[in-house]
Amino acid sequence: MSPPWWLLWTAACHYLCHECEVRREVKRAERLHALSEMLRRNGPRGCSAERLAREFGVSVRTVKRDLDALERSGAPIWSRPGPGGGYGVVVGASLPPVSLSAAQAVALMAAVSAAPDAPYSDLAAAGIQKILDVLDPKTRAKADALADRVWVNAPPSAPRGIRSALEEAMTEQRVVRIRYVSRDGDATTRDVEPVLFASSNGQWYLIGWCRLRDAMRWFTVSRIEGASVTKMACGGHTIHEVGEPPDECQAGPWAG
Repeated sequence: MSPPWWLLWTAACHYLCHECEVRREVKRAERLHALSEMLRRNGPRGCSAERLAREFGVSVRTVKRDLDALERSGAPIWSRPGPGGGYGVVVGASLPPVSLSAAQAVALMAAVSAAPDAPYSDLAAAGIQKILDVLDPKTRAKADALADRVWVNAPPSAPRGIRSALEEAMTEQRVVRIRYVSRDGDATTRDVEPVLFASSNGQWYLIGWCRLRDAMRWFTVSRIEGASVTKMACGGHTIHEVGEPPDECQAGPWAG
């Protein structure tokens, strides 16, 4: 028995919509690549948005959106408002092509997707998106098709607010105040000088100088219920004070 006509029609519409979306993305990727090449060729003289729009047969608004995407991807683009203004490449800078294969691009995407609880994972994802934005159109299309064949079911991560506070404290080397729950269920508030992020046995740890215990401690990130960055600077403890990690990071005096 043949499926009803309306089911065939719905399937056809879904297929056509998907194909249009793919072609639209490929076309935009091609335009971004060509846009970067045109800016490179024009050198320090630059190009007006109107000229770029005419060249690529799109609106000025679309060109400006594309230029924003290139700039977010790290392209050294300058803009000059007013009559005689436009867009160009910063003098002395270049727009080197990104030479990644489709498999390499998907490998990066899969690695970040599989570790959402890793430190700075959001920044890593943003960095990969920058790379994807400037891939040549054929490689980008292959990467998108290959990405559909990779499925990731990552475990839940610590709340974004907690991870952001830990990342900021580590980067700025400031004391972070955490509410920590031990394996026995005891909750304490600690002021910690962050020294190192570590991953062991499928868990991420914040290793730092605990001012409550006056010693180096390993804190399981998933057991941190709250975190806020203070204005206090760290005291200068280094990774050389961490020592050798224990066989089981959760056991013994190393844990909190």
